[in-house]
Amino acid sequence: MYLVLTALLALNVSSEILAAFRTINTSIKRSNESITQKNGDKYAIFEESMGIPSERAKVEPYYKTAMEVKSESESLIAYLENWKRRLIVQSGGWRDSIAFPGEIANESDLHASTDLLVEKNKGGDSIKTRLENYRIKLLSSLGMDTSSSLAKQLPLKIEKVKPSDANPKGEWAAGNFYNMPVIATVTLMSKFQNDIKNSEAMIIDQLFEKIHEKDVKFDGFKAIAVPKNSYLLAGQKVEAEISLAAYKTTANPIVSSNVGRVTKTEQGIAYWENTVSGTGLQTVKGTVSIDMGGKQESKPFEFTYMVGTTGASMQLDKMNVFYIGVPNPVTVSAAGYSMEDIELTIPGSDAEITKGDALGKYNVKMKKQGKVMAVINARTKDQGLKQVGTQEIRVKMIPDPVAEVGGRGGSFMEPANRMKVYPGIVASMKAFDFDVKFQVVSFEFTYLQKRQDPVGPINVTGPLFSGNKQVSDLIAKCKPGDKIFLENIKARGPDGVTRTLNTIIITIQ
Repeated sequence: MYLVLTALLALNVSSEILAAFRTINTSIKRSNESITQKNGDKYAIFEESMGIPSERAKVEPYYKTAMEVKSESESLIAYLENWKRRLIVQSGGWRDSIAFPGEIANESDLHASTDLLVEKNKGGDSIKTRLENYRIKLLSSLGMDTSSSLAKQLPLKIEKVKPSDANPKGEWAAGNFYNMPVIATVTLMSKFQNDIKNSEAMIIDQLFEKIHEKDVKFDGFKAIAVPKNSYLLAGQKVEAEISLAAYKTTANPIVSSNVGRVTKTEQGIAYWENTVSGTGLQTVKGTVSIDMGGKQESKPFEFTYMVGTTGASMQLDKMNVFYIGVPNPVTVSAAGYSMEDIELTIPGSDAEITKGDALGKYNVKMKKQGKVMAVINARTKDQGLKQVGTQEIRVKMIPDPVAEVGGRGGSFMEPANRMKVYPGIVASMKAFDFDVKFQVVSFEFTYLQKRQDPVGPINVTGPLFSGNKQVSDLIAKCKPGDKIFLENIKARGPDGVTRTLNTIIITIQ
């Protein structure tokens, strides 16, 4: 009976551990998006270089190799993403509740990883083979093998698993996936994707170097900054390599940054480091300067990394700022404390904080712009509250919507028969994560017939053309060549602020 109880306790993964994996997975995914953007910038430079006649012959062989690397990387990332989906489906899928959009239903499930990746399907062996083959292809694209110095620096590595009582042969799949919670396995696969993207970036940098390694002097360059780590804890050291997309090994850049310091510069690369402090997303900005034939030129660089904390953390679930007038969802946690004992406050502000449908979930409504300090408190055994973490957060206004008629804004042409059926003006939000509705409260209508004096402006209350009979009558008789001007459009959103939106000019055809 004692052995059975011990086994059951070993399988009971704590909610704090699951929350930690969830937070790390979210941070890695954000880092992956940033690296994808930077890699996209590098491929764009390749495209631009291919369009320069004098550069095409020199660039083309490396461009083709870069496209092959891009294709291999995208294929492997999609392959791992599919395994994530299969694992989640095997464990019970995603939660349907509005309070948990996109979250895994059974994060602590230990069977899905074991069944799919170790025992039944043995998918872990296939993953290992794909990762190894990808690594070999990256190195071979530069004419190098697994024993080269670059191979030792490549972020994607297949580490050996030490034998143990549970895994006497030291099998890689068993060592990584056996009896692992689904959220832990998903996080590990996100980490593999991060390594793939960073390795892809390193290979592309090497291809850039090969293009220009025989150049006598520069004729253009772009600053590239890549941190070695994307998620760290306070007190750890963060390091990054800052270089040029194309350089000679004898041309060393001069690097300056808003934080940290450059420890050395050699063979065209500046080595930067800094001791991590604070929490949340950290941004490093600076410049890279170099002598271009007697003239010093400079380019800016920027990169980000996420800083966690050993005490407490808060994650903004939608944006990295608070928006006024809408419920901003956040998730808080504190290591060593039960989720029931954690509280969130924002002292010195008029914030409205309400609890979500799960422990650690809150919705925060702000009323003023600026910066606020969120405080995470935990209740101790003596019933007192103890501050265990803080995070500074910016508070911003909701962006202005776009005034549209028939789904279009600005200046456009519209057939008379279609213009006559449009009811009025819509204030539409573009690329905003929150479900925010703006209502047009008034606008000015001016009608200009061909070779006639303008009629208006006519004031209309509300969003509808029928709000003023003169307006609806003019639209009803519109004909090709006439123009409609919708100006001084006012709209109000959930923050209670009235905004003046863009002007719309419609030419009837």
